[in-house]
Amino acid sequence: MKVGVIGLGNMGMGAALNLLRKGHDVTGCEPREEARAAFAAEGGKVVVSADALPADVEAVVVFVINAAQTEQVLFGEKGCLARLPRGGVILCCATVAPEAAMALGKRIEDAGFLMLDSPVSGGSAGARAGTMTVMGSGSGAAFAKAGPVLEAMSTKVWRLGEAIGVGSTVKMVNQLLAGVHIATAAEALALGIRAGADPETLFKVISESAGSSWMWQNRVPHILAGDDTPSSAVNIFVKDLGIVLDQARALTFPLPMAAAAHQLFLAAAANGQGLKDDSFVIRVWQQLAGIELPGKK
Repeated sequence: MKVGVIGLGNMGMGAALNLLRKGHDVTGCEPREEARAAFAAEGGKVVVSADALPADVEAVVVFVINAAQTEQVLFGEKGCLARLPRGGVILCCATVAPEAAMALGKRIEDAGFLMLDSPVSGGSAGARAGTMTVMGSGSGAAFAKAGPVLEAMSTKVWRLGEAIGVGSTVKMVNQLLAGVHIATAAEALALGIRAGADPETLFKVISESAGSSWMWQNRVPHILAGDDTPSSAVNIFVKDLGIVLDQARALTFPLPMAAAAHQLFLAAAANGQGLKDDSFVIRVWQQLAGIELPGKK
């Protein structure tokens, strides 16, 4: 297929590379010159803005930050939909509020395109490996049209029904758990360090004990190595847990754990850590308790 990938960040780059490797004709759209150069070096085509995507692309995969950016690259002054052939499929992969996904779906379908509400999980490593999980909802026609794209960039596609917004609802619940688990892993490691435990040994023991979690095993090694290069940034969870809490307020639903985790990510962002790896929310405890973190000083 002829595919446009809008956003060559941690997730979009991996998806675009896997589409390319599966033989698709892929054009990546990204304002950052270094990302365009990296994708071009692998044999992909590149453009700076969405309105420069080839006019005959059959599928557009949108990997931007939020609903506002999604709307901008599709319908804005430099959006792509005004010049693309009707009947193509738009895969909206950003984490957005369910009601935002529904509003986007109506606009996309009114414009004559198919839409998949298709947020993903798996992080930058999963994106690079082509092993992401897609939490998808949309029409049967949209799933059929997007099938080759989904196959190239993921190993598990959940078909969650035809209603746009269901995919984003499931992703919202995933992000609640992911954010709480990262914050809790940081809190536990910080407590262990303060109490005198060797952090490397603590990591190994907990990894083989009932208190372990996927986030403990995936994120704590970043802290142990002192590597705050973001695979997913603190600011992502400021946004995503904000979506969770906004939805909870709309439903008059209490979320004390998610609210506490959100405050911790906000504190890390306020302390200048917003663009760092999300595991470095642990620097909140470093500031509060004066602990020394392992890895690079």
